[in-house]
Amino acid sequence: MDFITKELLDYCENLSTAEPELLKELNRQTHLKVSQPRMLSGHIQGRFLSFLSKLRRPAFVLEIGTYTGYSALCLAEGLSENGKLITIDPNEETNRFAQEYINRSAFKTKIELITGNAQNVLPALNYKWDLVFIDADKKNYPVYFDLVIDQVNTGGLLIADNVLWSGKVLEETKDAETQAIHNFNEKINADKRVENILAPLRDGLMLMLKN
Repeated sequence: MDFITKELLDYCENLSTAEPELLKELNRQTHLKVSQPRMLSGHIQGRFLSFLSKLRRPAFVLEIGTYTGYSALCLAEGLSENGKLITIDPNEETNRFAQEYINRSAFKTKIELITGNAQNVLPALNYKWDLVFIDADKKNYPVYFDLVIDQVNTGGLLIADNVLWSGKVLEETKDAETQAIHNFNEKINADKRVENILAPLRDGLMLMLKN
């Protein structure tokens, strides 16, 4: 939103729970060493994901799209005592980067990082999900949603990132990726299996509660 200046964002961050030191380092190193660091969730969104996970206390969390592992580590903060988080990404290079930080975290035994195409991996996973975070290739958001929705527990939470796509969803003439995101947003809003809120947090989060 236009009124969210850097100064106002800094104000929000300064008056929110701080990033854990490991995540602060991961944030910094992602910006220094990895391409497209804008893909990282960052302080405010990361604390929001952690907050939601702590409210839900999930036994099983699924993340589609790992990048450098920041969001996985945030979501893992709310896992129940014997909980497990599975994160899937096809990029071997960023997965190696993410795995280093997962191994250094308090959640190294609770997080499983799978290298592969989620469309191939998901049908083989036999879990009932309490929380799902989708942050991968945008054109396949509807595919991922359809693959997992029946495996989400009633009352489970699904979250899709980047659903405002830098505001381009409002453009009359949309490129293919923007149109795919817009179509996904409309699909979710019409799906009676979920109750949904599109929240203008960072680049847009679609929050879905499984009915």
